[in-house]
Amino acid sequence: MANKQVVRKLERTAIADFDEQLWPINCALLVLAGFVAGLIILFERPVRIGDTVTVGGVSGTVSRIRIRATTILDWDRKELIIPNKSFVTDPVVNWTLSDLTTRVVVPIGIAYGADPQQALTVMETTVRENPLILKDPTPAVLFIGFGDSALNFELRVFVKNLGDSVAVRHQLHLALERALREAGIEIPFPQRDVHLRSVAAEAAEALRPTPKIPPEDRH
Repeated sequence: MANKQVVRKLERTAIADFDEQLWPINCALLVLAGFVAGLIILFERPVRIGDTVTVGGVSGTVSRIRIRATTILDWDRKELIIPNKSFVTDPVVNWTLSDLTTRVVVPIGIAYGADPQQALTVMETTVRENPLILKDPTPAVLFIGFGDSALNFELRVFVKNLGDSVAVRHQLHLALERALREAGIEIPFPQRDVHLRSVAAEAAEALRPTPKIPPEDRH
């Protein structure tokens, strides 16, 4: 038993020594990978200063590109330092590489019993009246399905650049609420029907409606 413990201790010591010897090599490889990735970014230019990108769950505008890392300014005006290796090994979305046009999708539901065709007409008119929405590509208003509490629609529109997407979404929300309300079309709350198969006697008594007492009998 003692011999086995000695052998295990020697194995752990050897592994730790081996890891310590590899640590400088691993650091050198990471630095080299970042340097090579920086050269790829500088020469192939998959991202440029001023581009709006998403990498590793981080979105923002590229403000600086260096050999080992790239700086992204996010929507909160924080500067995030991203290793250049991430731009080569991770999925990267460049929202402004060759085309600034961006699609905006706005879901909306109307109450069951409302006229879907009337709702389509109201929504299409709302889209046409927004000056930030492009005519080409053509915007679309689609009846996409029957939900639990509503008839579900989607507005799919295009704007000139990513910066207009938030403003257009805000404007469409306000305009749709007003237009549908004026047309008498309800935007429903989520609803659930609850069916009780069996309840305890105490619960049944608590749920039983209170009988109304006529005004003349309240004295």
